[in-house]
Amino acid sequence: MANMLDEETGPVRDEGREINVIAKQIPVQVGVGSTIFQVILWVLFIFPGLIFLIMKVKAAAYLRSLEQKIQHDASQVDNYLEQRVIILQNLAQLVNKAVELDKETFTAIAEARSGRISSDNDRNQMGSNIENLNARLNLQMEAYPDLQSHGEIRDAIQQNSYLQKEITAAREQYNDTVQTWNTAIQQWPTKMIVAAKAGYTTRIPFSTTKTIKEQAKGTFF
Repeated sequence: MANMLDEETGPVRDEGREINVIAKQIPVQVGVGSTIFQVILWVLFIFPGLIFLIMKVKAAAYLRSLEQKIQHDASQVDNYLEQRVIILQNLAQLVNKAVELDKETFTAIAEARSGRISSDNDRNQMGSNIENLNARLNLQMEAYPDLQSHGEIRDAIQQNSYLQKEITAAREQYNDTVQTWNTAIQQWPTKMIVAAKAGYTTRIPFSTTKTIKEQAKGTFF
């Protein structure tokens, strides 16, 4: 039997293809077979029916716990985002003492600090806004390279870099937990039946913005 995916004969897409996260929540659904399965357990095998009931109770508790874990991981991302806004605010004030910084930068920082995160879309937008602020400050400091020799500014830059790494790690943790959730709710019969009855859906992992993707394709050196 020949290879179903043959890299020698193609088809090969020479122009490549952009990778995107599909922002769609898919509801968990079970068919009539799952209902028949549960009826058989109770009608013909009462003891297995009781065991399966206990398994469903445990599965429901597991999914509720996993849902709280997703909330916790999302909150960690929010915490780091907030800390980074504060660091950028301090950095902007330090730079402003040395050179006149445009007022729009401080306005953007104020908006970022007052931003309320209530969904994954808000979280992604917040991250994009912070990256834009960071880029704006970097451009300002590139115009005055001697600024980076100041001790306080240098420390703030290091803290900013550290927090960006923490945000990346927290997002990876969030995505891992989302993947665990999306896998668990599709595990038939126990978890899938429980998830369908509860009206659960798949969750959307973190995705960056179109602006960041375009910037990543640019030349930096």
